Amino acid sequence: MLKTRISGIEFENPLILAAGIMGSTAASMNWILDSGASGVVTKSFSKEPNKGYKNPTTVEVEGGIINAIGLSNPGVSNFKNELKLIKRNRKGTTQENGDKGIDSKIAIGKEISDKIAIASVYGSTPEEFADVVLEVHDLVDMIELNISCPHAMGGCGAAIGQDPNLTYEVVKAAKKLSHVPIIAKLTPNVTDIVEIANSAKNAGADALTLINSLGPGMKIEINTGIPILSNKFGGMSGPAIKPIAVKCVFDVYESCDIPIIGVGGIRDYKDVVEFLYAGSSAVEIGTSIMYEGPKIFSNINNELKNFMVENNFNSIDEIIGFAHKD
Repeated sequence: MLKTRISGIEFENPLILAAGIMGSTAASMNWILDSGASGVVTKSFSKEPNKGYKNPTTVEVEGGIINAIGLSNPGVSNFKNELKLIKRNRKGTTQENGDKGIDSKIAIGKEISDKIAIASVYGSTPEEFADVVLEVHDLVDMIELNISCPHAMGGCGAAIGQDPNLTYEVVKAAKKLSHVPIIAKLTPNVTDIVEIANSAKNAGADALTLINSLGPGMKIEINTGIPILSNKFGGMSGPAIKPIAVKCVFDVYESCDIPIIGVGGIRDYKDVVEFLYAGSSAVEIGTSIMYEGPKIFSNINNELKNFMVENNFNSIDEIIGFAHKD
């Protein structure tokens, strides 16, 4: 009943761990998978190690948190060891895309019936993205391109995703080398997210993740007058951004015909249903794990199944895009 499909990949339910929360080690990601998530997105990593920003890197605000971690990571060579230890069970074979050639062999029609591993990667140039993709595409089921972080260093993150031309070039470079589906994670901090979505699609993206954190935002300590975060500003996540995320999904669904993964402020099954109604095929959950723990995945799955039975939905496909019906 809860199964959903994205770019030929079957997920046992629509709940996925979002990048940035509990995605640094295979042990924590396997814990999330054992807790009911159908897939996990790793913490974003790059070609070379990156220390990120010094502490404090997160601060709680009304409606969520602001974070500026700076995309800290050990680099792809070190992180590959964690990828190899993620629980995942693959079935079937890949199918080549004749229009693109052997270098763009992807998992069209690939049957996967267990847990899905998604690598979140970033860089500052199309070449850097391509290098990382080439290192990991045989170790995961999908790759999510982080072109949307609002506090990234050195021309990474939103500096790319706010430009339709740069978005196109990064997605194109990654797609050319990947044997697995490519997902572009987009920022809401743009004039027209539909334009960016279509640039990613035209470059060959197999799916989109909407949205990354909002902002940047800031919190100042009133006794000292000093911004709390070491970077001064960061990205806002949590329940307060959910209405914006839902609207972004709704708009892109109407104009861009590739699957969407919704993310932003999800706390319970009602939030999941909203994202599905708006056009998401699946959702990612992050900040709420800090409050509810990994059990949030099994709780939502149970509640979502009850909702579907009570409202005569036989499958997730019947819910996707429901808000667009006349």
